Amino acid sequence: MQQWFHDHPIISYLLIVACTIYIFNTVFRVGKLPILKEIAVHVVLAIGCLVLLLLQLDKLPIIQCMGVAVAMMMLLRLRQMYDKRKNYRKNKNGEAPRAG
Repeated sequence: MQQWFHDHPIISYLLIVACTIYIFNTVFRVGKLPILKEIAVHVVLAIGCLVLLLLQLDKLPIIQCMGVAVAMMMLLRLRQMYDKRKNYRKNKNGEAPRAG
């Protein structure tokens, strides 16, 4: 797999940028920014991803590590949605909400 990413640097770069933007939006974003600042942040992220691409092409598993990070964030998001739905059903049935 590492060799395939090395042979296809454009696809590797696009995957790194996509994972980085997802991680940024999920973890670090607090609120909406004006459109020009939004564009500037994403351009700087894309330029910074060139360093990660160099590390990926140097046979470090950057894409695989980012994939694990994204998968863990998605699992956390699913768990939060499950808990929210479970609490909504309990409150709908007239039970008192639990802390924790």
